[in-house]
Parts: sequence; structure tokens; C-alpha cells
Amino acid sequence: MEEKISMSTCPMAKACKGMMEKPRTSLWMIIPGLFFVALGIAIILYPQILVWLVAIALIVMGLAMLMMVNFMRSFGKRIHNRPA
Repeated sequence: MEEKISMSTCPMAKACKGMMEKPRTSLWMIIPGLFFVALGIAIILYPQILVWLVAIALIVMGLAMLMMVNFMRSFGKRIHNRPA
């Protein structure tokens, strides 16, 4: 049997209600929207921007993976070397 969730107990409804009550929230949503539109227009005019963005994203992800491997290795050494 499905349990119905009322608007007063739904966390998403509370978040949306809070955003509607605060006028500054809409500004924080407009700024990234305008940025993405401008970036899209810039990519249409200069497609090489997209290549740079993909390259930067791949470099950042590669560095994050290398840092994660380093963390996992040091964590594994600590677990194996701890006294019983």
C-alpha cells in the first residue's frame, strides 16, 4: 500500500516554498542561467572553446583520480599496518 506524502512533510516542497518566499533566490538562479546562455553563444561563435573546456575537464578529472589513488594507497597501508 502506497503512503501519501503531504506537502507539509515533503522536503522538496519545503525547499521550493523557501525559494519562492525569498526574492534573492531567483537572482542566484538567473546568474548561472545567463552564464550558460552566454557560454553556449560563445561556443557557437568559437567552437574551439568547447575543446578547451573538455581538455580542462579531463585534466581535472585525471588529477582527481591520481589524488584518490594516492589516498587509497595510504589508507590501505594504515589499515594493514595497524596493531591488532
